[in-house]
Amino acid sequence: MSLRIGCIADDFTGGTDVAAAFRRAGLRTALVFGAPGPDTPLPADCDAAVIALKSRSTPAGEAVADSLAAQRWLWGHGAAQVYFKYCSTFDSTPRGNIGPVTDALLDAAGASLTLHCPASPPNGRTVYRGHLFVHDQLLSDSPLRHHPLNPMTDSALVRLLSAQTSHPVALIDWRTIQQGTDAVRQALLAHQHAGVRHVIADALTDDDLAVLGAAALELPLVAGAAGLAEGLGRAYPATTHHTPEPLPHEGRAAVLAGSCSARTLEQIAQFYAAGLPSLHLDVLAAAAGRDVAGEALNWYENQDPALPVLVYASASPEELAAVQAQLGVAEAAAQVEDLLGSLAVRLVGRGVRRLLVAGGETSGAVTTALNIDTVLVGDEADPGVPWTHATTQAGDLALMLKSGNFGAPDLFVRALHTTTEPK
Repeated sequence: MSLRIGCIADDFTGGTDVAAAFRRAGLRTALVFGAPGPDTPLPADCDAAVIALKSRSTPAGEAVADSLAAQRWLWGHGAAQVYFKYCSTFDSTPRGNIGPVTDALLDAAGASLTLHCPASPPNGRTVYRGHLFVHDQLLSDSPLRHHPLNPMTDSALVRLLSAQTSHPVALIDWRTIQQGTDAVRQALLAHQHAGVRHVIADALTDDDLAVLGAAALELPLVAGAAGLAEGLGRAYPATTHHTPEPLPHEGRAAVLAGSCSARTLEQIAQFYAAGLPSLHLDVLAAAAGRDVAGEALNWYENQDPALPVLVYASASPEELAAVQAQLGVAEAAAQVEDLLGSLAVRLVGRGVRRLLVAGGETSGAVTTALNIDTVLVGDEADPGVPWTHATTQAGDLALMLKSGNFGAPDLFVRALHTTTEPK
């Protein structure tokens, strides 16, 4: 069966987020980690496939090459429409990678225009008059501006995207969207005739995104966060309901956290406050040659197997800055990824069958280390945070990949609930 829609996501947790959105829209969805090869399998009877790359912060040329390869693979599996998924905080630098990747995908598709919208209302991300808000604050005034790799100090999306492309960028405002799908289609046609290539759209609610999705149904390429993807998925004709793959309910449970976002730090604090076993990794000691991973495994073996455990390298902005000052930004990130990727393999080998991973780069490191290339998407624990069904050399695995800023403060405790009371 040919895919209805294919998606290219610029990081692994973003891929999970958008895959969950397609599933909410009624599409049976597979999630592929990394650039697929010609022999990469696609589970049978899928309506949508999401390819999760690590292209958000790579050099623009590399991001473009990987995205074009993913687009060709999706076309080869019948996808007539491709969705380019980026973060709901529009994480990028003045040189990319959102603009360069979108332009390359448009060129390859022979298309002249695309629609952009990073709004995700359930997570507090909205766009009004072309400005990106986080709840009631402009992005540039919110805590989310402090991204360790791509700080976001501007909220004006037309200006941000114009710095990344040589093509014209314009806006469809909220008043037009309130007039409905036909009005948005007419606005897109007017921009196309005027030579505009990138159209930013306002959106305050999921209903706005549904209007945008219906208006963009015939575009070869659409771009944005998971909210617009869900609106687009719901515009497709209804499909037969599919039962998700069963998830393992036996075996030990663990959280591996590398994200330093404010929400992940809250989730760590709640896990600790619940009296559940928690261990902080010393990244500087690991960089100095100490066997921090081995120490963590010894700690794990001494914990109550009935309780979920948390192992984390997450740190406050001040602690992170201190580590980066000593190691450099790239080396600090590499140390965290190496540590948590290695621990994931060893924990799964020791019987962990429910694994929650917090952070986009951490998720990439973990799935790569576990040699997981494709999963089927299951139920969400919170908006944009679904369980997935994976197969590893050690057995079936219930895997949750969480974007740093996603999930309620009690997610770690609630998602890995146990019938045994914490001690």
